[in-house]
Amino acid sequence: MRRLKQQAAKAEIVSAHVGRPKVTAPQDPSVVEKLLRGVIIRGVRRRGKQVLADLSTGRVMRIHLGMTGDVYAVDDYRFRPNTARAWLRLSDDRALVFDDPRVLGRLNVFTPDELEAAIGHLGPEPLSAEFTVEVLAGAARKSKLPAKLFLMDQTKIAGLGNIYAAEALFEARIHPERVIGKLRLARLGRLHQAIVNVLRVAVQSAGTAYSRPGEFLEAEAFQPQVYGRENEPCTACGRKVRRIPQGGRSTYFCPGCQT
Repeated sequence: MRRLKQQAAKAEIVSAHVGRPKVTAPQDPSVVEKLLRGVIIRGVRRRGKQVLADLSTGRVMRIHLGMTGDVYAVDDYRFRPNTARAWLRLSDDRALVFDDPRVLGRLNVFTPDELEAAIGHLGPEPLSAEFTVEVLAGAARKSKLPAKLFLMDQTKIAGLGNIYAAEALFEARIHPERVIGKLRLARLGRLHQAIVNVLRVAVQSAGTAYSRPGEFLEAEAFQPQVYGRENEPCTACGRKVRRIPQGGRSTYFCPGCQT
């Protein structure tokens, strides 16, 4: 995000190009292209898994990254990757690229009210001052969800993905199927700290792993303790890591450490 802010600061969009119509759904691609043409990017920020670019027209370009999306600048608009689903040609002939191999993300241009309707339901950012133990506990007390599904619910905590949810539960020694609303405050406090710890390491790892646009080797920089390690020995107790399905995704955990 730091690099993107630097790359996009005060950039003027000469033209916009949408390669896949579904990327802008429910908006018409031609409408989105027109709304982006000739505007200046005033600033870039993040909300959960959404990249938000404030535009000189007062509107906001929202890019939902989905599972595989990335946004970055390339030095020459002609040399964009084949997996670019949308790209913005800038006045200096660079391009901002929305790279999304699995086409799971979205790019839209919203008014402030439309943006609020689209993302106003999101929970607090886990690395923000608003995300406190008290906030986590308050949301948990009202929930009957298993701990892993609770962490993946973007209305509870924004932007916490599958890998980091599993890793945070391992660090906090909480079983992913444990009902979050039944956990005591002390355990929720450990979970809160684990979420913050895991994400801080992940952010640092991401900066190290980023080599250049289109080459982001997070899996090699961030070393999971349980995620993706089914049947491998737990780094803490030696028991085999297990995998179970939860909410249509794989959950990894140690049956010895997580109770």
